[in-house]
Amino acid sequence: MKTIFGFVLMALSVLGVSGQCGAGEDIPSVETIIARSNHASLYQGEDSQGTTTMTITDKQGRVRKRQFNMMRKNADTKDKEQKYFVYFIEPSDVRKMVFMVHKHVDMGKDDDRWLYMPSLDLVKRIAASDKRTSFVGSDFLYEDISGRSPEEDAHELLEATDRYFVVKNTPKNPDAVEFASYIAYIDKTTFLPMKIEYSKADNRPYRVIEVMAVEPFGAMENGRQVVYPTVVRSVARDLESGSQTEMVFSNVRYNTGLKDEFFTERYLRRAPKEVMQ
Repeated sequence: MKTIFGFVLMALSVLGVSGQCGAGEDIPSVETIIARSNHASLYQGEDSQGTTTMTITDKQGRVRKRQFNMMRKNADTKDKEQKYFVYFIEPSDVRKMVFMVHKHVDMGKDDDRWLYMPSLDLVKRIAASDKRTSFVGSDFLYEDISGRSPEEDAHELLEATDRYFVVKNTPKNPDAVEFASYIAYIDKTTFLPMKIEYSKADNRPYRVIEVMAVEPFGAMENGRQVVYPTVVRSVARDLESGSQTEMVFSNVRYNTGLKDEFFTERYLRRAPKEVMQ
């Protein structure tokens, strides 16, 4: 599921009805639920900025921290093309490192990903096969940061509780991933996925991402004031290794008018001041 730091619900029409989730309450089709959840998680506003602090704790209780600023800009209005620019601040050994993504949702078209390592003054293209590996030593993966296309999975609505749509997602190409399926608990009000549980072929959960806090952020959109419910704290747990990573978001801003040129290779070695604020 396409996830990175959390974003919001915007109005989308309900395209279908598949049942009832309560007395007189219609349940949208699973395709509508996934589309709205994908939008709420990743595509709120035309762009966004913020600071992320990662606290990585291993099984022995040892703690490491990562802090970075992130810029995100939508490249179309169809919840597909998107660009990310991640600038690392701490610790000192990763300071000024940059991770940039040009995300492509269409099947058969891999994302373009770059990593700039200042210690070597080296720009490296990240292969598509690397997207299911750890993001800078944390329990989040590269794909968690830039997101997973809904088109890569088949979706099944398991149930609708008082609070959640519970959706099972099964990869269409199981050889490309290490999981057999994942279940998403999607908030019925905001459509934010509040918990994602990944399982192996024996239905054994081995990895969980859970939202711990959501806050509203105001912004101007098309000349009017809007409010975006935004994930500000989440935790990824590796149930096999016993490690976990807490991710906290701060200084969140939407619709700041980020320029397309910021998301080009020329800025990998010399990041724009907008991402350092």
